[in-house]
Amino acid sequence: MRSTHVIVAGLLALGLIPQTYAASEGYEIVILNHRFEPAELTVPAGQKVKLVVDNRDASPEEFESKELRREKVIPGHSKATIWVGPLTSGEYRFFGEFHEETAQGKLIVK
Repeated sequence: MRSTHVIVAGLLALGLIPQTYAASEGYEIVILNHRFEPAELTVPAGQKVKLVVDNRDASPEEFESKELRREKVIPGHSKATIWVGPLTSGEYRFFGEFHEETAQGKLIVK
């Protein structure tokens, strides 16, 4: 999925696709071994952003962020879509409530 974002970013920079396309594609966050991957994800400011959270663990996890005002339980071996934004530039922490000691991450908004 990361290579897709690089291609989309390049096409956006060249003006070959509208910015709304990038937001509709979404950004993938994987839960594996009770950790978020990537633990830091950069997304554009001022746009609604689609996060696709893929829980590859057998147990459920709750994606939670007080700063983003979102919480969603994601059963084991399933995916959930979480929309956030538009956001102002900054950092927004998220965590897995069921495994908070290891499941930590943040959105970096630029």
